[in-house]
Amino acid sequence: MRHHSPIMFLLLLLCMGLVWSGYSPGLHGSFLFDDFANLPALGASGPIDNWPVFWRYITSGTADPTGRPLTLLTFLLDAHDWPADPFPFKRTNLILHLVNGVLLYALLARLGRLLGHDDRRSRTAALLGTAIWLLHPLLVSTTLYIVQREAMLPATCTIVGLLLWLHGRQLLTQGRTATGLSWSVLGLAGFAALGVLAKANGALLPLFALLIEMILLAPRHTIPDGAPRQAHRFALFAFGIVPAVAILGYLFRTGLLGVLDGGPVGFRPWSVGQRLLTEPRVLLDYLQLLWLPRPFSSGLFNDQYVASTSWLQPATTVPAMLVVFGLIGLACWQRRRHPALALAILFYFAGQLLESTSIPLELYFEHRNYLPALLMFWPLGLWLADARKLRLFKYALMLALPLGLAWMTHARAELWGNVHSQALLWARINPDSARAQTNAAQIEMQAGQSQAAIRRLEKLIAHQPDQVQLTFNLIGAHCMTGGITAADLAAAQVAMQGTPNTGTLFANWFERMLPVAISGECPGLTAQGLQELIDTGLKNPKLSAAGPQQDLTYLRGRIALARKQPDAALADFTRALDLQVRPGMALQAAATLGAAGYPSHGLRLLDRYERVSGEAMKPGFGMPWLHAWVLERQHYWPHELDHLRRQLTLDAMAGSGNTSSHTSQPGAPD
Repeated sequence: MRHHSPIMFLLLLLCMGLVWSGYSPGLHGSFLFDDFANLPALGASGPIDNWPVFWRYITSGTADPTGRPLTLLTFLLDAHDWPADPFPFKRTNLILHLVNGVLLYALLARLGRLLGHDDRRSRTAALLGTAIWLLHPLLVSTTLYIVQREAMLPATCTIVGLLLWLHGRQLLTQGRTATGLSWSVLGLAGFAALGVLAKANGALLPLFALLIEMILLAPRHTIPDGAPRQAHRFALFAFGIVPAVAILGYLFRTGLLGVLDGGPVGFRPWSVGQRLLTEPRVLLDYLQLLWLPRPFSSGLFNDQYVASTSWLQPATTVPAMLVVFGLIGLACWQRRRHPALALAILFYFAGQLLESTSIPLELYFEHRNYLPALLMFWPLGLWLADARKLRLFKYALMLALPLGLAWMTHARAELWGNVHSQALLWARINPDSARAQTNAAQIEMQAGQSQAAIRRLEKLIAHQPDQVQLTFNLIGAHCMTGGITAADLAAAQVAMQGTPNTGTLFANWFERMLPVAISGECPGLTAQGLQELIDTGLKNPKLSAAGPQQDLTYLRGRIALARKQPDAALADFTRALDLQVRPGMALQAAATLGAAGYPSHGLRLLDRYERVSGEAMKPGFGMPWLHAWVLERQHYWPHELDHLRRQLTLDAMAGSGNTSSHTSQPGAPD
């Protein structure tokens, strides 16, 4: 053992170097997709250089009830403001991936010894299982996708939590009750909670511990009677069984209510029942990518994935379900004869419970395999490490597998380091993905290839007329080539009539196009045309919720302001505020009026907010409530509103608020 450990340490270092070399071309890539929805929080309240701003930032998360503050905290390692350089974020992600590899090696070596294998085989299998996982090209789309640090950190917490729990359990087998119980609780409860603060699937740690207990430990490593066994049972029940049952119960309830409801979920085009039928197909696609790796795959854009609408549509629905349940059944049946294989299978499907069952998330994302696949290649490592048979063949595989995976990872990382090539390849792999084609068209427009972007967008619009991202970007491309036609606006209106959600897409596009329309830089695009798009969206029943209605009404006010109609703008801003009374909305609208030269109108909007502030939206459960509490403790909104009121008052007194020459409509009602 003393001679074997240094060799394994050197081989592990060599593996780490191979991983870094394989990933290094991708470190120079750019921000992508959801990065732009999450990372700008770094500068939302200004540079994070003092404690009040820090607390506002760390509680600003909206994903999951927790807001994922641990992930937000780690982003501060890379930047304290926005915009920022993507390189430090990607470098930190890669370092975290390597740390997870070291931790995984320790876990697999420990499990191998607990399974009864000698130290040499345990360590060799652990090294191979870790190397294949670290170098697998599928994980590039997690490691180099900055925002998916939130998928990597729960893996860190899960591995550390399992190692601490195993340490505590070993102490209990030695009769050290108090110390063993403390380590067990720290591992199961402490690191599960820490993992949840990064992403909700950190809550699966107790379920993983139960699988290890039932398959590997209980049949082989009993705990002495008396206090140690009682302590072990208490820890396993309170911090293992209870959380696991709660998760399974929540998923079952969500699925049952969704199936009984029967209709589409929110802005999703499918129902919960259809999602449940679809996910076995998705899981088999994931498993194919894991066991038949290739350098390139669909990447981030999988909105074209077809949901199963019935048991027979598509025809692969039922076979996929049979295969998934067959694998689970096989693992349960073979858990005594082949415990490592059974554990790897059940660990994988347990790891997919939150994101691949009844919770109505998007159907498909590659990063969902990062945590579930931790043990995936360990059984293969154990087989290769058994040198009693096929020794030369196994040695060849030990060398070929890591090197082959490193080559594929390097090729994929090179793609992630080249935004232009990446966009075009993803568009070619995903011809029916509106996101992939839009992304490619935007890259082509940035490269001055507007005609190519137009051809790309027009081809897909014919088949997906309700995709606003296609029609909006087509308008942008036509603006770059001389102007738009009535047909372009008509296509955009058709999309606005049926789109289930625009998110921030329309608002961001509007911010770019309004100055273009006002200046006349794009023939055919006018403020009136933009207003007609907004009015169409306001009539769309799928956008009838208060949030979308507020966003569109606010943008309508922006058009009125750009057309020097302050009273009409104030009326729209007031209607938008009344839809959802929010101090941020009042502040933004009043500041916009003041910046446009109408401070007295801004003051009137602030007066309106003062009258209706008692009807302000209540924060949601979890982090939104804590964020609101932080803002209240800091007197943030009163301070900001008072500051704006003073500035608007000074501007009005200085004569900049004389709006008689600007007003073209009667005063807006209060």
